[in-house]
Amino acid sequence: MNRRDFLKTAGLGTASLAMPASLLTARQRDNQQPKERVLARADERIEKYRKGRIMLRIVGPDGKPLASGAPVKIKQTRHKFLFGCNIFKLNRCRTAQDNAAYEKHFASLLNFATLPFYWWNYTRQRGKPDDARTDEIVRWCKAHNVTTKGHPLAWNYSEARWLPDEPEEAMQEQLKRIDRCARRFQGDINIWDVVNEATHYDRDQCKKNAPKLTEAIRRMGIGAYVRAAFETARKANPKATLIINDYRTDEAYVDKVITELVDENRGPLYDVIGIQSHMHGRYWGAQRAWEVCERYAKFGKPLHFTETTVVSGPREASGWVTTPEGEKRQAEQVVEFYRVLFSHPAVEAITWWDFTDQNAWQRAPAGLVRADMTPKPAYEQLQNLIKGQWWTDAETKITADGGTRLHGFYGDYEVTALHQGRKLSGAFSFDRQIRERVNVQLG
Repeated sequence: MNRRDFLKTAGLGTASLAMPASLLTARQRDNQQPKERVLARADERIEKYRKGRIMLRIVGPDGKPLASGAPVKIKQTRHKFLFGCNIFKLNRCRTAQDNAAYEKHFASLLNFATLPFYWWNYTRQRGKPDDARTDEIVRWCKAHNVTTKGHPLAWNYSEARWLPDEPEEAMQEQLKRIDRCARRFQGDINIWDVVNEATHYDRDQCKKNAPKLTEAIRRMGIGAYVRAAFETARKANPKATLIINDYRTDEAYVDKVITELVDENRGPLYDVIGIQSHMHGRYWGAQRAWEVCERYAKFGKPLHFTETTVVSGPREASGWVTTPEGEKRQAEQVVEFYRVLFSHPAVEAITWWDFTDQNAWQRAPAGLVRADMTPKPAYEQLQNLIKGQWWTDAETKITADGGTRLHGFYGDYEVTALHQGRKLSGAFSFDRQIRERVNVQLG
């Protein structure tokens, strides 16, 4: 697929024609309606896109079906959808008690973690990357069934002092770095933000703090730069999920980056479109969130909201702190925002940015937990959604054909039953691709 065909498929690059309302799909009608309609249909969409029906054939250790009428408990253990946060503060909080609380609250709510790979900090001395820190976080994530993502492989916001002065040599070091990280952590980290904020690579901060990389990108061209980065990551880990990530949600993201990542023969080089949604100054609202989803869903790839922030207090001259009123408003906005995104079929992940107010970016009250690690109302409301309203626990009985039916959220499940006086358990997973009966053996 060439770029022209790609744009045509996405419905871009041609004049937009008004369509009669009767010919619009439900999603297109939602996109034309105000906030109230988007929210009114959110639960309906969640039911349609996040849940499914499945037939289970449950057998005992001997491989024979359980007796008809036997009671069975089916409990969800994990979402298919990725609910995440950066995990930068793991074991880096102020006190041991804070560290323990951070771990507890993170693991209780989330199943997805963004690990830091900022080159200027990760490899302060040439040839001495801080892999030990990454290995530490990976071990914790594996122990708590948390999926990992690396962020980012390439970003010219700053740069290491040891980087070569010659722009071409600096770019070669950048590509070698991408190859090394993707190859070194293959199996432990299989999701990567490959290139970060390429739409504005030449802003003043980049020119000042990363003059060598910025000049290297300028000489190479944005298109060649992002393509080389993605091709290098793909070669290093062919099974990785590769994300392009940016804070721009306007046409610059499309024109400068997304369409540049379309190979003439292979189609898109990326697997996921990453969208930042930091709202330090102003909350987007349901309508804008929906419109952004619709704009980028046209490309036919999953969407990850990679960096989300809603603050819990106003910025004052005396400082920026969380307040009771701000926390109440943050909770309301977070619930609305997550409902809209979770209800959109193209979205597969939402990553909150700062889990705690401790040393949050811009020193903002941006956490789901306060600086003292106590949960804010936003955390509690998300817990009620993710592990409550959007969570499936069922009690059922074996039918005459040796099975049972489940209508639940996509994800991982545990099955328990009494069989010949013993409590047995098994596990299964399902998502929208699974249409056939699933066998679950208890043991």
